[in-house]
Amino acid sequence: MKLKDLKKKVRRLEARLREGPKKLAKLKRKLAALTAAKARKAQKKAAARAVARQTVKPTTAPKKKSVSPATATKSGDATKKVKKKLNISPERRAQLSAAMKARWAAKRAADANPSGTGTSQDPALTPGM
Repeated sequence: MKLKDLKKKVRRLEARLREGPKKLAKLKRKLAALTAAKARKAQKKAAARAVARQTVKPTTAPKKKSVSPATATKSGDATKKVKKKLNISPERRAQLSAAMKARWAAKRAADANPSGTGTSQDPALTPGM
């Protein structure tokens, strides 16, 4: 190996070694910044959840999701969606539970004693015929 080539290789190696710690320090700074940002975001989210828990809005009902035509045409057997757990407070959950129980009770009462409103399709059940 020629002296000139050897000097060139040594110079390149020294440059690479000088550059290495700088790159490492830069990457460590980036990592620290990202972890700090992630921690701040999580803390902010937790604070928002705590505020939302304290200020329960009883009059607002959960919005119904609209079904797009593209998803309506898909077969339900092929793609079974996992039911997402609602992220609601215990008070709101109790309120929804009471509303559903009242609705079910009203439906059972309507089924138990059908009223003769004249909407029956069966002519044998209509009075006066």
